[in-house]
Amino acid sequence: MPDVVDSSTRSRMMRAIKGRDTHPEIALRKYLHAQGYRFRLHRKDLPGSPDLVLPLHNLVIFVHGCFWHRHAGCFYATTPGTRPSFWEAKFEANVRRDQRACQELKQLGWRVLVVWECGFKHCRKQLSDIPELIQAVNLYQEWPSRPPRLRSS
Repeated sequence: MPDVVDSSTRSRMMRAIKGRDTHPEIALRKYLHAQGYRFRLHRKDLPGSPDLVLPLHNLVIFVHGCFWHRHAGCFYATTPGTRPSFWEAKFEANVRRDQRACQELKQLGWRVLVVWECGFKHCRKQLSDIPELIQAVNLYQEWPSRPPRLRSS
């Protein structure tokens, strides 16, 4: 399927996508702060520069976009129709980088929580699950644990 906008417009749109301080990240920060959790942002001295670091809980949190980080089974993890080989290579590199960062963090003794963007779009009422995940002893967790089912209209 051809792109619905010209290449210069698409380029401008893609450049505008932020890597930090995204809407889901800010929503999570506000929620956690309101719950009394204190954290550090984007620590560059840790593998993968986690979005949030909760030192008291020995936990790092990554807030991942489903499209860019390939949330398995998620409606939003689509592949563009133009230049699919470029996109597949890009996505594979992103996933490998994420896995490597999580592995290194676990080796350093950190617990890892990955919060997916779709959770903020469709599971907002379940944000109360997050403090329970922070208190858990698992080395690696995801929220939501599986992508939400979207109702067909």
